[in-house]
Amino acid sequence: MGSTVVIAHESLQDPHAELWFVEPPGFTTLPLGTLLAEPGTSEADRLRAAAAPLLAAAPNELARQQFIALLASGQRMLGALREFGTVHCSVGLHRDDVGGGVQPLLSLFTITWKDTAAAPRAATAARAVTESAGHRHIQYLELPCGPLTISEVLRDPVADGVLPQLPLLQVHAYIPHPDCKRLAVFTVSSTAVARREEYRALLRGMVETVRFEDPLRVAS
Repeated sequence: MGSTVVIAHESLQDPHAELWFVEPPGFTTLPLGTLLAEPGTSEADRLRAAAAPLLAAAPNELARQQFIALLASGQRMLGALREFGTVHCSVGLHRDDVGGGVQPLLSLFTITWKDTAAAPRAATAARAVTESAGHRHIQYLELPCGPLTISEVLRDPVADGVLPQLPLLQVHAYIPHPDCKRLAVFTVSSTAVARREEYRALLRGMVETVRFEDPLRVAS
């Protein structure tokens, strides 16, 4: 067998990082800073430059306007997520090969910070799934990053909403920060409800890699 080459993502060196984790293959990170940049900033210029080839490739003006409308809609959604404390967002695309199928599976992965009352981390992890109804398949774990809770929520589609009228599976991991005043919520969302076990395993694999200290500094 050949040797395996591991390439560290540039975000590993981010001086403002508050946690570290490994994102599995199949996820594409959405650059929130660029997509939600204020007009006139360098980030906004980068977004405009990235969108220019797509707009130029549109077959007609109608297609260009539709692309602009979709981008604006996505920006509104991401802006709403950021207002709720979301700091990371990725789109997942995987092949549903269970039972011989080859259908693509889409998902959304987010990390959101939430302030909590000062309390021991174990208590915060347990309390996270009792503050609202609907949590099921609750699992309490002790991992290298500390205590955490994993749960599932199945949300009904919103009537007259713009999204597909399908139930939404959300698998959450509530990971209290060592400062005991906040927690990181890892969430994988998908309409592929029948693949709940696979998405749960995927999220479990991610939280097993979470660290609250720079892994390169700790290893040195």
